[in-house]
Amino acid sequence: MQIDSSKIIITGAARGLGLAMARHLAATGAKLGLIDIEQAALHEALSTLPGSGHHAHVANVADEDQVDHAFDALADALSGIDAAVNNAGITRDGLLVKVKDGKVVDRLSMDQWQQVLDVNLTGVFLCGRAAASHMIKQGSGGVIINISSISKAGNFGQSNYSAAKAGVAAMAVTWARELARYGIRTASVSPGFTRTELVAGMPEKAIARITSQIPAGRLGEPDEIAATIRFILENDYISGRDFAVDGALRL
Repeated sequence: MQIDSSKIIITGAARGLGLAMARHLAATGAKLGLIDIEQAALHEALSTLPGSGHHAHVANVADEDQVDHAFDALADALSGIDAAVNNAGITRDGLLVKVKDGKVVDRLSMDQWQQVLDVNLTGVFLCGRAAASHMIKQGSGGVIINISSISKAGNFGQSNYSAAKAGVAAMAVTWARELARYGIRTASVSPGFTRTELVAGMPEKAIARITSQIPAGRLGEPDEIAATIRFILENDYISGRDFAVDGALRL
């Protein structure tokens, strides 16, 4: 795919990895459609993008009607959709069961479980479906990229997040096989520990502990994840694969 002048939708684009991707792709000439649930942050993010012709739409990716409306509106505003990056996600960490003195004192709640599955898994399904529908109608193919995580292999205290991210990577494989006939490629990216605002705000001791586990000896940078997105978009023979960007860390 030629990124210059392409129309790309990114979810969870108001900050963090989503905003880094948006800035990186906008700098290469792409026209961006940003989706996020936080209106003020979304429009502030939109104002920081290089280039012109970008648009934004507020939506909860876990809500079917809101997703369909957002993709319809952005497809109209951008005059089509060439690619979509399903990045929106949340965490609600907790142990499956918390035990003290041999007794179960707490459990991962249904709310914690469902909130993460709704946004991180169902949200990706809804956005992927909406993007594919527009691409098929346009008849010009496209690319759908799901943002997974190295936690897809299972991570302590993240039953909900790990399950969702494993599902996100699996959907990319499934869609690659289903959508190839329409010229649509799909892939997933599994970042490791990356220097987002959330991680940068952690205590220095916690960051040092995390970094000590990474063979590369440092956190990833958001722009390195964005560069991987660009690589997938530009290489027309990539489909159905997951790309771990984690400094050789494997959970």
